[in-house]
Amino acid sequence: MNAPISSVPRPAAPHPAFRKQKTISSICFSLALALVFAQFCLAQNSVTERIHYGDLVDVDVVGSFEFDWRGSVTPEGFLDGLDRVENPVFALCKTEKDVAASIFEQYNVFLKNPSVVVRIIDRSNRALAYVNGAVKKPQRLQLRRTLTLTELIVISGGITDSSSGEITIFRPPNVNCSASIGQAPTRISIRIADLLTGDAQANVHILSGDIVTVVEAPPVFLTGDVAVPKRMNLTPDLTLTRAIAAAGGVSKDSDSRKVRIHRRKGETRLLEFDIRAIQEKKAEDPKLEPYDVIDVEQKGGSRRPAPFPEADTARNVPLARLPLRIVD
Repeated sequence: MNAPISSVPRPAAPHPAFRKQKTISSICFSLALALVFAQFCLAQNSVTERIHYGDLVDVDVVGSFEFDWRGSVTPEGFLDGLDRVENPVFALCKTEKDVAASIFEQYNVFLKNPSVVVRIIDRSNRALAYVNGAVKKPQRLQLRRTLTLTELIVISGGITDSSSGEITIFRPPNVNCSASIGQAPTRISIRIADLLTGDAQANVHILSGDIVTVVEAPPVFLTGDVAVPKRMNLTPDLTLTRAIAAAGGVSKDSDSRKVRIHRRKGETRLLEFDIRAIQEKKAEDPKLEPYDVIDVEQKGGSRRPAPFPEADTARNVPLARLPLRIVD
């Protein structure tokens, strides 16, 4: 017979001290997460929220239209034409609160405790950032917030197969509020492998004026009597026989003793090789160089002119003609 419900043993209730400790631990963990998120947001926006070249800045002295002002910064970084101040107000890469404090110090001489509010009301004239090279959607970017390199790659459609595995960032001076203000241009090199593994140092912040190039590997071309004539990316270890193998090998009607490399290095040079001799270890397997054109001749065929492929003009669009995207 089943035991009465009242006789079924119930698990002992946790001690009140344990419940209290668990609650405190949960609150501490939540506060720690909130603090980390807040620090991340501050780091993300600290550069973007400073006054840049091209920003339209509004100065409002509450209750006094006479002292209100609106304008931008001069090439030297001062507010352009701010009246009734004894010393020019430097604003470049300063926060709104810092500039308001500087204006307050000077207005406070003849106004009693003025309430000064400084706001950036237009960021659309900041220097554009660019992404080009081995991405699916090269473009210009108007940045209204901080953007990471990973985000940039995503909104650019991802990396294409022609990538060499490296990304370069050219950062000109005096166009954004980074450490390059007043210094020489900087160049940052990043390995795509590091970015994919989640290396925090590789996932840098992209700033206004940055030119991000996903470096393309130089090509080599295979023509003539190969199974699949094609364009290939040049890798450091790519040799003649490996390239031919990647193109499906030579056809049955080919003359593997007459394989030519047309090499454009200064003047065009013609190099001839015997694939059989290379395979039998009687000759060295040459490493390929950028823009080599490998031409496998057909049996009984005559020498043909250099089969240089036409230039790929789609890969050389000027930066100024790239489509514009607003990131906010």
